[in-house]
Amino acid sequence: MENNILNGLYDTITERKKTKDINEYENEKSYTKYLFKEGINKILKKIGEETAETIIAAKDADNRAGAEDRNKFVISETADLLYHLLVMLAELDIKYSDVEKELLERTKKIGNLKQK
Repeated sequence: MENNILNGLYDTITERKKTKDINEYENEKSYTKYLFKEGINKILKKIGEETAETIIAAKDADNRAGAEDRNKFVISETADLLYHLLVMLAELDIKYSDVEKELLERTKKIGNLKQK
């Protein structure tokens, strides 16, 4: 897959997972390592929180003053959600590239609207 920011972030996250019990610097404060030490339940809880915050940001977008501020808020919350999803994938030993492959396969589907 093409190299992009999400691939790079995923690589950084997986590196932090490998070294979660190693403090390279005495005062190292790595939020990613903290999440891995806490485990899957903490990671999933954060995904739930970030999902809710993203939904609220998007829903309240029309109530914000300027489009730039509104968009910044939605973008910020979306970035938080994507980060936590990548941490979850790494915790479960699922490669981000496998998600990209799945999305690529889905782009090949035509006329797959599910009927209710």
